[in-house]
Amino acid sequence: SAMENADNTEEEKPTVSNDSTDNGAETATEEQHMDFSTEIMSVTEMEQSPDSSPDLNEENTQESEIPNIESLQTTDIEACFPPDFDKFWKVVEDNPQDFTGWVYLLQYVEQENHLPAARKAFDRFFTHYPYCYGYWKKYADLEKRHDNVKQSDEVYRRGLQAIPLSVDLWIHYINFLKETLDPADPETNSTIRGAYEHAVLAAGTDFRSDRLWEMYINWENEQGNLREVTSIYDRILGIPTQLYSHHFQRFKEHIQNNLPRDLLTTEQFVQLRRELASVNGHSGEDAQPGDDLPSGTEDITDPAKLITEIENMRHRIIEIHQEMFNHNEHEVSKRWTFEEAIKRPYFHVKPLEKIQLKNWKEYLEFEIENGTHERVVVLFERCVISCALYEDFWIKYAKYMENHSIEGVRHVYSRACTIHLPKKPMVHMLWAAFEEQQGNIDEARRILKTFEECILGLAMIRLRRVSLERRHGNMEEAEHLLEDAVRNAKSISESSFYAIKLARHLFKVQKNLPK
Repeated sequence: SAMENADNTEEEKPTVSNDSTDNGAETATEEQHMDFSTEIMSVTEMEQSPDSSPDLNEENTQESEIPNIESLQTTDIEACFPPDFDKFWKVVEDNPQDFTGWVYLLQYVEQENHLPAARKAFDRFFTHYPYCYGYWKKYADLEKRHDNVKQSDEVYRRGLQAIPLSVDLWIHYINFLKETLDPADPETNSTIRGAYEHAVLAAGTDFRSDRLWEMYINWENEQGNLREVTSIYDRILGIPTQLYSHHFQRFKEHIQNNLPRDLLTTEQFVQLRRELASVNGHSGEDAQPGDDLPSGTEDITDPAKLITEIENMRHRIIEIHQEMFNHNEHEVSKRWTFEEAIKRPYFHVKPLEKIQLKNWKEYLEFEIENGTHERVVVLFERCVISCALYEDFWIKYAKYMENHSIEGVRHVYSRACTIHLPKKPMVHMLWAAFEEQQGNIDEARRILKTFEECILGLAMIRLRRVSLERRHGNMEEAEHLLEDAVRNAKSISESSFYAIKLARHLFKVQKNLPK
């Protein structure tokens, strides 16, 4: 079904039955949402969960402190929800990790074409699966079909904030802008250019971002902005991407088919002309930087000389970019084997093959060893899309960030624990340990307590909470936590386990034998 093809760009979910997940594996190959950008350290702001952005819908996307707000606001509307909505909703409310349940719910609300029900379903879905780029597009399309252009734009923005590396989602968004903005409005072109810029900053360092760059170049060409085109090539020719060679071929055609004076800024043109003049033994005085652009060529009246100069300039421009290309080709070749081995760059709930996990691990180690910080972060961001449900990669990412940004570490742990891995103990314990190390004892307490409420009866979490209180001198709280564990034990052996811990605690820590 169309819904199932929505790219459940989903990653392995051990808790989900495998049959839940074949939906969309085919379409998913188009998706390559991979990496992102030169404003990469703002990864911490850009990569927020979608519910952190303002939300135009009745439904409150946060599930946390105020669950009854949504029921208050939408009671009347919900009375008119399609007949089977509650049946589908209950499945995912009982088990938010049941991906198939979500697929059926979203398929149902889309078929029923019931906007309030669809908003409620999509908004809740994205608190668990923000990396499903295909579903962001479905949601935006649904709003657009109801002529809610503003809401559709808002959905795209939320999606792009949740998954800024999605080349596909950027392309869909830019096409949406081209369809919906008024061509007669003088602001339209700058809005579209702004979106392209944001897109290449966010996703343009992705090895598979070529379609986005090509689209940007073609659009500037259509507008007749040859200098802008040159300037975009100046950037893409320095970025290792899959079609690096194709870009260079097109760049050479761009230079051969246009006059240098139309391709370069005045300053670049004059500088190049002076450089060539000095090489050819002329003084180059006729091309002082202060001159207007026309003085660059118009003082050559001899047509043959003019043609020679134009050819020399073209040759020199290509020569300069050939050096960039050679360096870039070398960078591409170092990464090619790793890139070729990535079979699933998108997010899916099906487990990844071991060989895929091994490739990601080795690629990350290579980039940490050889790449810039920005490239490492981009690769981690790509990796945690594809491997979102594997805590090892989130942990590796957080550990890497420790040498770069405390806020960055916190952001990685927070995304891992609150969105993708709410039931994995190790990443929660490491996050709590990190916060404790930073002196945020209350936050460490909150993380462990919240996790324990989510997964009841895990001894290691209860003991971790006890140790935390002991380390900070709260002996009574430590004792209380152990007594509570004895009281709520589900078996004799569990009860004895905690009773022994409690006795040792009282004996060793408090030397409080009479008790």
